[in-house]
Amino acid sequence: MREYKMRRGEYLEDRIEDMEATIEDYFGSISGTEEYKDGELYIIEDPDNPVFSKVTVGTVEYGSKKDKLALDIEERPAEEVIAEGHVEAAEEAVAIKNDFLEEATGRDAKARRDSMKRSVEDDEVPDDVS
Repeated sequence: MREYKMRRGEYLEDRIEDMEATIEDYFGSISGTEEYKDGELYIIEDPDNPVFSKVTVGTVEYGSKKDKLALDIEERPAEEVIAEGHVEAAEEAVAIKNDFLEEATGRDAKARRDSMKRSVEDDEVPDDVS
């Protein structure tokens, strides 16, 4: 499960007023929920895009901190998708994920990558520093 931060000064609930409807627009019908960090995430067992085998997504609340978006997309093997003739669906899958994340977080793919790189660098402590 990957968690995404919002753009500085913005909040998830301001960007997406109806999380359930937005999720269904991007991924398909919600089939259930799953508990995650004291909250509930939505599960899409049969996503509209044939590349996705399962999508788990929702808001992770952190009390005094800003909420984050949690997203986990399980994808079918590329060979299987291509063998079924869903080449266009593979391209569309990338666009769906990026469009959803940009709408929710206000960050494009490059900004999300840069943010994740910084968080990894912040977690690393050099051996000679105590």
